[in-house]
Amino acid sequence: MTVIPPPPAASSSTRTGEVRLAVRGLRKVFADDPRPALEMLHRGATKAEVLQRLNVSVGVVDAGFEIRAGEIFVIMGLSGSGKSTILRLLNRLVEPSEGEIRLDGRDLTRLTQAELVSVLRRDMSMVFQSFALLPNRNALENAAFGLEIAGMPRLQRRKAALAALERVGLGAYADRYPNELSGGMQQRVGLARALAKNPTIMLMDEAFSALDPLIRSDMQDELLRLQREDARTIVFISHDAEEAMRLADRIAVMEDGRIAQIGTPAEILRAPADDYVRAFFRGVDASRLLRARDIARPPSDASRGDEGEPARFRYRTDAAGHFRGVLAGGGASALFGLEPVAADAPLNTLLGRVAAAPCPLPVVEADGRLVGVISRTTLLAALDRCDGVGLGVRHG
Repeated sequence: MTVIPPPPAASSSTRTGEVRLAVRGLRKVFADDPRPALEMLHRGATKAEVLQRLNVSVGVVDAGFEIRAGEIFVIMGLSGSGKSTILRLLNRLVEPSEGEIRLDGRDLTRLTQAELVSVLRRDMSMVFQSFALLPNRNALENAAFGLEIAGMPRLQRRKAALAALERVGLGAYADRYPNELSGGMQQRVGLARALAKNPTIMLMDEAFSALDPLIRSDMQDELLRLQREDARTIVFISHDAEEAMRLADRIAVMEDGRIAQIGTPAEILRAPADDYVRAFFRGVDASRLLRARDIARPPSDASRGDEGEPARFRYRTDAAGHFRGVLAGGGASALFGLEPVAADAPLNTLLGRVAAAPCPLPVVEADGRLVGVISRTTLLAALDRCDGVGLGVRHG
């Protein structure tokens, strides 16, 4: 089969963006003198072994990863796995015992306190699990609090805070006090407080875990909406597998202070690194979380007939890779009325369309670029491969 012209490889800013944060050899030992524990860790000791021998707690054993501009990078694990410690190491709320934390190439571990404060004011905001709102201040004043601490003039910070409240849908509630707001609204104020600084990086420590399920889902939607508008770099801590799968561009799974696996949701679901990772995602309904782009294949791989017969369909694109139609029978006739699939469509919405389609369905990004195609075989194979981690095909 020939594609005219060939579409560009599927990509996004999260796959190709520049590295914002680079972590190398990061370790945290909670001790006045961490050197004996670090020596044990260098020799391959585990957290449990250090605790047993030295009675010293280790938060992070050896972490290394890169976070790209514009991606949501979720760090997840069980309680005590080190995920929240890593987040606090990134902005030095907790001082690292060893390792590098580079922001745009600059090692934060080597900055003076004054230099660090300048960097954090300019680039980073943090959203905590607790709403941490001041009860004697209204929503506007709470949203402006960080700017007040930074010394921004009153009128300027109120304008920035009001704009942030508008962005999270609370502009009309600016004069309400925390006890007049629901839990979800209070967390929106916390999010507005972080957004008011206009940070390039947001650190979110289980920011939605204290919310009721429906409100939590609403806040996840809100975060994804804001991300579509701004494409900030977000580091999000979670212990919830479905939340991680829904939000993340990539996920780092932690176990006992170590990173067990880093990958996209699709990569982790299809090929968990070990039994620990597999167990973490068991029961997750991946058919709601995996998207069409996750399983789309190049047209030349997915539109051949049985027994390796030549491809029967041609997927036409323009010079920019935008989908323009499908040709059948070697180009003799066009298939009219074939609507492409949105790249972010969940798999559980595709079964009927894929089954009824006369050819593999084209998958396109929001701008119309052809990502690939999905055939019946491709979809069934994806469902089968993911079944071990809880791919339940459910409708409704």
